[in-house]
Amino acid sequence: MAEQAESDLETIFIAEYQRIARVIARVTRDPARAEELAVEVFLKWTRTPRAHGPQAPAWLYRAAVRVGLNELRGGVRRSWYERLFSQPQGSAYGARTPEELHSTTEEQLQVRTVLKALSWRSSALLLLRSEGLSYLEIAETLKLNSASVGTFVARAQQEFRQEFVRRYGDA
Repeated sequence: MAEQAESDLETIFIAEYQRIARVIARVTRDPARAEELAVEVFLKWTRTPRAHGPQAPAWLYRAAVRVGLNELRGGVRRSWYERLFSQPQGSAYGARTPEELHSTTEEQLQVRTVLKALSWRSSALLLLRSEGLSYLEIAETLKLNSASVGTFVARAQQEFRQEFVRRYGDA
């Protein structure tokens, strides 16, 4: 029995760890912290037997979004890590001026501020969709009717736009 549980953990960990860590990193903007939080999500999964089986990926994504949003809302280390990781490294971004880097950092901060202000479901919908999950995967993760996910995503996008304009004006 213990061997089976270890095998299940190893299988799901190998299959889902990278995506779970990316979901969290998309929220926190701190890849190292996201990896730590992803491990915590898997540890919680091992202690939640009802989350095992075919619903495991959906449970893991739902937990990842919650953990990421909780970390974002906590914000204890956020500003230090943002300064550390906000400047793109390498040639993938090309040579950027300090003004461009500052502008990008400000935009990222605005997006995270708006995401914090939205309902949990709206934030989760936008984050999961931006991570590339299909409507079916989002439906399973958030326990929604898959036929309604498109409508919910559109509403979440509208809610995001309204909150962004309310806070920062028509950019």
